[in-house]
Amino acid sequence: MSIGMEFHWPIRVYYEDTDSGGVVYHSNYLNFMERARTEFLRSHGFGQAELRQDLGVLFVVRGLTLKYRRPARFDDALQVITRLIEAGRSLIKFEQAIYRDDELLVNATIEIVCIDAEQFRPVIIPAVMRNMINPTEFE
Repeated sequence: MSIGMEFHWPIRVYYEDTDSGGVVYHSNYLNFMERARTEFLRSHGFGQAELRQDLGVLFVVRGLTLKYRRPARFDDALQVITRLIEAGRSLIKFEQAIYRDDELLVNATIEIVCIDAEQFRPVIIPAVMRNMINPTEFE
């Protein structure tokens, strides 16, 4: 899970994702991105339940910048591309983009903060995760 690594997650647009015109409702793109980040972490051995139960941490969105470029529609097959671009002591920054074939539909930069699962206050990212993100940065 080093900085710059890309993760691809396929998403199919269902009827429930769309408005009355058959276009994906704007907030559902955030849901697609959330699922892709969750699967990105899971693919590296960090399931959300285990992070809370075993390490006592959660990851929450601190901020995001998002740009809509083209609409997705009912039954489109999409790819959500997630790339980790920066990591600090408690912050991870991702770039995410949603494509239909080679056409960019939405792109975003999302900041995620590691928090204590009980106190809901920022904490240092657990060492096991920091070492996978960028082993030399935290020495």
